[in-house]
Amino acid sequence: MTDIKNKVQNIDPSAKARDITEMIEKTGNIYEALAIMSSRAKQLAVDIKHELHGKLEEFAVNSETIEEIQENKEQIEISKFYEKLPNAAVISMNEYLDNALEVRYRDQDTEEKELLG
Repeated sequence: MTDIKNKVQNIDPSAKARDITEMIEKTGNIYEALAIMSSRAKQLAVDIKHELHGKLEEFAVNSETIEEIQENKEQIEISKFYEKLPNAAVISMNEYLDNALEVRYRDQDTEEKELLG
């Protein structure tokens, strides 16, 4: 996830009703469209989680004793930013509807050989 700030800048984080026919136009099948968006949402969720943990690890203090936790304003700002991000499903749906996703299908012959072999 290289530039999450720019990617989600104009996305409304709240869920809203969508026109199903707009989703069906690209694949011809609502279930296929939902599967594509779901797969992308899973990728985004993992990427965002890794990015957040990477940024917060910079502030981690390894100590054996229980001490008062010091608040770091930068750490709080980072956490608040990620809390305000739209859900990964909302981001993936916007990417799908904006034709920003590249969909690749597995070759059925290769898949059949894997199942038989």
